[in-house]
Amino acid sequence: MMKKHLLILGLAPVLALGACGGNTENTAMDNGAVVTNLPADEGMGDNMGAMNGMGDNAMAAAPMTGQDFANTVAASDAYEIAAGRLAQTKATSDDLKDFGKDMVEEHTKSTGKLKTAAGTASPAITPAAAMTAEQQANLQALQTATGTAFDTEYKAQQVAAHEKALAAVRAYAASGDVPALREFASDAEDMISKHHDRIRGM
Repeated sequence: MMKKHLLILGLAPVLALGACGGNTENTAMDNGAVVTNLPADEGMGDNMGAMNGMGDNAMAAAPMTGQDFANTVAASDAYEIAAGRLAQTKATSDDLKDFGKDMVEEHTKSTGKLKTAAGTASPAITPAAAMTAEQQANLQALQTATGTAFDTEYKAQQVAAHEKALAAVRAYAASGDVPALREFASDAEDMISKHHDRIRGM
């Protein structure tokens, strides 16, 4: 009888550890310093995407360097020009066709002004117009959309794109580290705001 009690007592810690072992991964995820507050039903691929998204939000919240700002505006201009060209040929609405034409013209001018301002920085800054994955996906959606579906997609994209552009130029105009680019940002705010109001009114 004593041997049975000793055997049971000896197994108790093992069984307890076994019961806890099933939750080891979740506990590490919940208490880890890297990944926190992520839905338990998401895979690691999704979690990594969430972490990348956190990086984007942190970038938006933190002050941009002159190079970051120049790259952001250059990419935005490149997207606006490409999307505007599509609107000129694919939109069913004359208003959207005209808007697309103006986007090509005005964002081409914006790129020229950006390059001039960036070139006066010390050291000089060269804007890199590499579009983001989101901008590339948006263009792909516009390329495949037809008829009034194109109009709806283009308008929705333009409202969102101009809201993001407004946020970027306002933030940089307020606290940017390159005086020439701060001045550019302040001037660009007026143009982008007019574009935003115009597309929202369509």
